[in-house]
Formats: sequence, C-alpha cells, structure tokens
Amino acid sequence: MNFQNIHPSWLWLFDSEKEKPYFKAIEKKLIAQKAEGENIFPPESLVFEAFNLTPFDKINVVLLGQDPYHGEGEANGLCFSVNEGIKIPPSLRNIYKELETDITEFKKPNHGNLQYWAKQGVLLLNTSLTVLKDQANSHSKIGWQQFTNKVIENISNQKEKVVFILWGKNAHDKMEFINPNKHFIIKSVHPSPLSASRGFFGSKPFSKTNEYLLANNKTPIDWRL
Repeated sequence: MNFQNIHPSWLWLFDSEKEKPYFKAIEKKLIAQKAEGENIFPPESLVFEAFNLTPFDKINVVLLGQDPYHGEGEANGLCFSVNEGIKIPPSLRNIYKELETDITEFKKPNHGNLQYWAKQGVLLLNTSLTVLKDQANSHSKIGWQQFTNKVIENISNQKEKVVFILWGKNAHDKMEFINPNKHFIIKSVHPSPLSASRGFFGSKPFSKTNEYLLANNKTPIDWRL
C-alpha cells in the first residue's frame, strides 16, 4: 500500500496499525485481487487521501460514508466526492439539495469535488477505504472496518468537541467508538436515492454542525464549493 501521501500528523496511527495482522491481511487481499485482474477503487495513490488533506490536529468534523464509489473514475479517496469532470453521483446530488435548503449561501456547484471541505478540517472518511469495480460494499469485510474503528476511536479519545456526521447503517455502527459526552453526533439515513426521503432531507446537518462549532468557539465550515 502507498503510505507516501499521508499527512505527518497521522503517521503515528498508521505506524501502530500497519504491522498488525488484520492490516497485513488487507494488503494481502488487495494484492491477490489485483493479481487476478480485478479493478479496485480508488487508485492506490488515493486510498488514504482523506488522511492527506485533513491533518489530525485540524479535525473539527468527521463526515462518515460507507465505501468508495464503485464506478470507473469516480472514487477519489474522500467520501461522497468525485473529481472535476466526473458526473455528480446521486447521493452527492441529494447532499447538494439538502445544502441548498439548509445553508442560505450555498449554490449547487457544477462539480462534485469536496476537497475544499477536507482542507477546512472535515475528515471525509468512508468506513471501508477500497471497493471492487461495480460491487458496492465488496470490501466491507476484509479488515477496513477495524482500521476505521481505530481512526474514530482515536479522534474521540484525543480530541474535544468534534462533530460526527453519520449517514447510513455502516456509519451508525461507529457510534460505539464515539464519546457522546465530549462530541456532537448527527445521525440520519444515507443520502442515497433509496433512503434520502426517509429522514435525510430536512435533517439540516450542515447548519447544526456550524451552530455547534460556533457555540464551542470553533470556526464554522464554509460549505460553499
């Protein structure tokens, strides 16, 4: 795995986890699938992009998704995000719809690149960091859950007053690793077309996040893109 594009503030966590048997098993699985000709997303250089763009000490928000987009050219290492020039996926279109009703200044952009959020301290993390082409959740049981549990647990233990935005069951399962007495948890269904109308629309996660950050003397997120 490519550990070169990781911000130095995260290296202590990677150094402690990457030698453990479960992490070695992830690497072994990915190598074997590539040898069999499988397409794995995102590209290896972007698997840890969330840990490149958002330093540990800058985290004020954790936005938790399920797994990377599984269409050709979509996944870029940040949950719900795609690079410029890639068609905006349905879940992200629904996120933009909610933003338009929740944040007055927000105007829907013509791209799906969320790097601007990441650079402001929003960790855009998926519960699994890789996926097979055209097979959603295909890497949910190869060990990534154990790694992302550690990420969430360490953020909860070492930081104060972080907003955790949990969308969908995979994200909800991480609640046991978050101390609700220290942090603010926003929980709803996933923004996918299958579930968005059952509680995502109207949940106002973006304004709630900024209200909490302001109340705790932190800089609010500029959600405009």
